[in-house]
Amino acid sequence: MNLSIQNSRVRLIDEGAGAPVLLLHGVPDNADMWAGVIARLAPRFRCIAPDLPGLGSSEAPAGFDCTLDSMAAWVDSLVTGLGIDQPLHVVVHDFGGPYGLAWAVRHPAQVRSLTISSTNFFSDYRWHSAARMWRTPVLGEIGLALVTKSVWRSQMRKFAPGLSDAYIDQGFTMSIANPAVRRMIMRLYRTTNPENFRGWEDELLQLTARVPTLVLWGDKDPFAPKSTAERYGGRVEHFAEYGHWLPVEAPEVYADRLQALFRQ
Repeated sequence: MNLSIQNSRVRLIDEGAGAPVLLLHGVPDNADMWAGVIARLAPRFRCIAPDLPGLGSSEAPAGFDCTLDSMAAWVDSLVTGLGIDQPLHVVVHDFGGPYGLAWAVRHPAQVRSLTISSTNFFSDYRWHSAARMWRTPVLGEIGLALVTKSVWRSQMRKFAPGLSDAYIDQGFTMSIANPAVRRMIMRLYRTTNPENFRGWEDELLQLTARVPTLVLWGDKDPFAPKSTAERYGGRVEHFAEYGHWLPVEAPEVYADRLQALFRQ
């Protein structure tokens, strides 16, 4: 379905009934990354997974500046636009982390629980090598523009051998092959500087000390060090056999852990 948020079109999945669960994806994904998890949660929970601004099939609002304040405001507009008037279970992955965790910091009373995977919200983070290239003007644009489907497949098989070819190809079509999405990826990587999290990280840790928090981490993740997991507080579970895309690689395991958290 599509929804108008901040005068821009947002594509989202909204399935199931019960306590609301907000699932926020990262780059280069879209809401479909949560399909396997949602299939297992929807019988008991209302699962809401949007394509984030400028990614997938969603438009970015005019003047959207990719700051943490803007990210938090966008999520709040989504929650308000959907008429949700009760606390949510918030589940974040990759760039969904800055969006969802910034919103949680700004609206702590609306958070029922937090689940965090393969993301950063700390000011001392060091970008991985691919991100450093994407963050470099001109070089990043050229590098992404030259990525063909075969090159993308080769890279993704190396970084995430647990992903299917179909998922890898869909990710390419919905992201790298789309010039508008490539531009948003550049904006996200170049504006989300680690120093942006100063102050925010402290407020997040105050929140995770108060609300049920679960950290699920694929230890083969080449982009987000497994040592980051313990920094968020809450209960941490590592998965030695999986990598960055844990919700896609092991949706049944991921959904099982979420349901156990939601029952608390």
